[in-house]
Amino acid sequence: MFTHTEISVGQPRKHWTRSELKAISKAGLPNIEKWELIQGDLIGKVGKTRPHSIGLWLLLKYLLEVFSIDFIQQEVPIDVRPQDNPTSEPEPDIIVLTALVTTFTTNNPRPSDIRLVCEVSDSLLAFDLTTKAHLCARAGILEYWVLDIVGTRLIAHRTPSPEGYQSIQAYAPTETLAPLSAPASSVTVSQFFNA
Repeated sequence: MFTHTEISVGQPRKHWTRSELKAISKAGLPNIEKWELIQGDLIGKVGKTRPHSIGLWLLLKYLLEVFSIDFIQQEVPIDVRPQDNPTSEPEPDIIVLTALVTTFTTNNPRPSDIRLVCEVSDSLLAFDLTTKAHLCARAGILEYWVLDIVGTRLIAHRTPSPEGYQSIQAYAPTETLAPLSAPASSVTVSQFFNA
């Protein structure tokens, strides 16, 4: 099990599946919840810095005002496209659902159940902008935001396709944007960096 930054091309490693992890979890392997399955690799969930935690809180606060608590979840697994599901089960920082949270009592939300996926990123920015973005785009998730803590910007990915998102725009702190599913709820990006 490796963090993304520790994986090198020449290292031998085990390619994991969801079913294997489910079996391991049932067997009681400790700390399995500290890992995220992405393309067969177990990616360690890194600890959150204070700027990351504050950015996450400010983004969550805004989304709760726009969509309400009934449609938002944090760090829960989602499904991606059927071909990627056996070896990937991402757990985004925030998801905004099309149906009430209580609708998903046994199964993960599917891409069609998701309005917006958000990641708050500092040390794994490149991973969030490439690997995770491609998983969401291939799944057809309509909108994927990455709050770049170090770069003080928000990168909005829209128009998904099998090759990736066709529209990717970085918003500076002074710029505004709104979720596609709530176009009247614009926000200035600096709001996610200043308490």
